Amino acid sequence: MSQQPEAFYDYVIIGSGFGGSVSALRLSEKGYKVLVIEKGKWWKPQDFPKTNWRLSKWLWLPSLQLKGFFKMTFLRHVGILSGVGVGGGSLVYANTLPRPKDAFFQSGSWAGAAHWKEELEPFYKEAERMLGADRNPRLFDSDVALRQVAKDMGHEPEFEATDVAVFFGEPEVTVPDPFFKGKGPDRAGCTHCGGCMTGCRYNAKNTLDKNYLYLAQKKGAQVLAERKVVDVRPEGAADGSEGYVITYQHSTSWFAGPKQQVRAKGVVFSGGVLGTVRMLLDMKAKGLPNISDKIGDDIRTNNESLVLVHSRDKEKDFSKGVAIGSIFPPDDDSHVEPVRYGSGSGFFKLLGIPMIYGKNAWVRIGKLLVHLITHPLEMPRILFSKNFSKESMILLFMQHLDSTLRFKRGMFNLTSTVSTGKAPTSFIPRAKELAERTAKVIKGAPFVMTTEVLFGIPTTAHILGGSVIGKTPEEGVLDADQHVFGYENMIVCDGSAISANPGVNPSLTITAMTERTMSKIPEKKGY
Repeated sequence: MSQQPEAFYDYVIIGSGFGGSVSALRLSEKGYKVLVIEKGKWWKPQDFPKTNWRLSKWLWLPSLQLKGFFKMTFLRHVGILSGVGVGGGSLVYANTLPRPKDAFFQSGSWAGAAHWKEELEPFYKEAERMLGADRNPRLFDSDVALRQVAKDMGHEPEFEATDVAVFFGEPEVTVPDPFFKGKGPDRAGCTHCGGCMTGCRYNAKNTLDKNYLYLAQKKGAQVLAERKVVDVRPEGAADGSEGYVITYQHSTSWFAGPKQQVRAKGVVFSGGVLGTVRMLLDMKAKGLPNISDKIGDDIRTNNESLVLVHSRDKEKDFSKGVAIGSIFPPDDDSHVEPVRYGSGSGFFKLLGIPMIYGKNAWVRIGKLLVHLITHPLEMPRILFSKNFSKESMILLFMQHLDSTLRFKRGMFNLTSTVSTGKAPTSFIPRAKELAERTAKVIKGAPFVMTTEVLFGIPTTAHILGGSVIGKTPEEGVLDADQHVFGYENMIVCDGSAISANPGVNPSLTITAMTERTMSKIPEKKGY
């Protein structure tokens, strides 16, 4: 599906996730010549693995010839789950599209730089339309269990089904494009199989290659997959006003091969935190010295906690439904959702151990040993479970309360340090309470990633910030329109521009912010 690139473009977009795909469509509609460079692969419904045991098709680790779409990155202070491929995080995300509470728009480095809630409102609506947001019509065992937890905590009125980017229709019945008056691809109805995060094999999930990116290609945008950008330099004037040279090479071959270049008037960085922040840190050191010293700062984890609860109730099936079918706020600062994988996806059982809290690693290890002795069947029950995903719920707990990290360049990867406040933690009392209440409801036991208990490293599926918005270069990397301070026609549109903790899944917000940014770019002269 990739096309041979030409020598010059109006805009080169680095990454094809929510920011990159939105940018590709809106710039193409305005008459600009656009190239999208994506390090991951193209995926069709029939190419996705049936379960996450198919590591070669699921995990992204090209050095080992694992060319999937799910990436795990572990740094000193955080473990990060992210997506790779044409469509970016939409390939692996759980479809859910909540809006943040008011606190998000009034906190962080972007506070006061614009009237964010009011300005973003029409773009949230457009993002919901484009992503095909629809209320989940069916609740299954995981949702029923969470509703019982909400009831037990006095929050049942706030429990609700999620708005998700899924075409429901008639299960497995293919119909002409139902979203864009026939201009989009054919679609098929959701089967509620729970396989959203291992790639939808039924053509029901509204991934970006079926909306923004699909329509962008029809407008002339080109997509170059399996290529990684390794350098961006100004051509001519140091501020980029005369354009940029973008250097890239193969990303999935054993050997990267020769470097190639294209030129562009403007560049949109949309590689997510792990891609964009690393590139901008490198570029600041090598060829873009005017990038703000704030680059890499104000990294947020959405204050998340991921807890797996394995049930002994063999009559339940926690794998049925969309990936996230319901949500409720246990307090004013938090949200919790039940997450599911499809039947047969049991890889994560290899990474889990019983949930243990303690002030340091030695205390936690001691408690863990006691727990394993006093509960000798828990670990074998997980490791030898016949269908782990059917027997398990994953609780995704999120807060908009603040704690930030700073990412720096390392020899082989990014490194992390604490920026302001306390470091993000795996040990959130409210998350522990929710896990224990859920375990009681479904007759189970809570487990977490081994890295959390042994090293105190929390895990997040929503790493945010690092090239945040501020009023000045001393406060942020980007201005209120998400242009990089100090450079012309250099824009950041992805999760790294999120400048406060949303406390909910951020995909809709990234989409809305990018819609706003692109709305401010004029049509190409003469178009």
